[in-house]
Amino acid sequence: MEDKVTILFGVPVPSDNKVFLTFIVAHIILGLICVLAGLLAILINKITKIHKYAGKVYFFGYSFLFITIIITSIMRWPHNIHLLSIGSFGYSLAFIGRHMAQNHPKNWTRFHTALMGLSYVFLLAGFYVDNGRHLPFWNKFSRWQLFIFPFVIGVPIIIYKLFRHPLNKTHLS
Repeated sequence: MEDKVTILFGVPVPSDNKVFLTFIVAHIILGLICVLAGLLAILINKITKIHKYAGKVYFFGYSFLFITIIITSIMRWPHNIHLLSIGSFGYSLAFIGRHMAQNHPKNWTRFHTALMGLSYVFLLAGFYVDNGRHLPFWNKFSRWQLFIFPFVIGVPIIIYKLFRHPLNKTHLS
């Protein structure tokens, strides 16, 4: 499988296996859905139905995305183990973050903010680690730098939201 390369949307994919490529196309579509729904959930007022809907789309999109991560990692084992690790951790954070929003334990808004925010950061980190070397500007950075970049941007935003967002201020007890 590693000998052939297929160009998908301008990015080389190390396979010509039609089943693998089908999962990659689904993975790309699901990834875009997650990025857009997650961004909408981040930017929209948190007490609106739109935030809740965008969050559901993000979570269920991430659930199906994670399934494609598992399948494509198995198909290219052990070459994609780093992506499986990033995806597993990111999805675990989203899963627990959604659980917090559904069950409302003490300080749930802070946990939800941190967990969902970090799941989004891991989503972007996985994208950059896998694709950054094929993108203009990003191709100048090492994989390690591509992994760190979303955290350098995302973690300060999450920290700001933890202490400044009105819902997090009201649920400090």
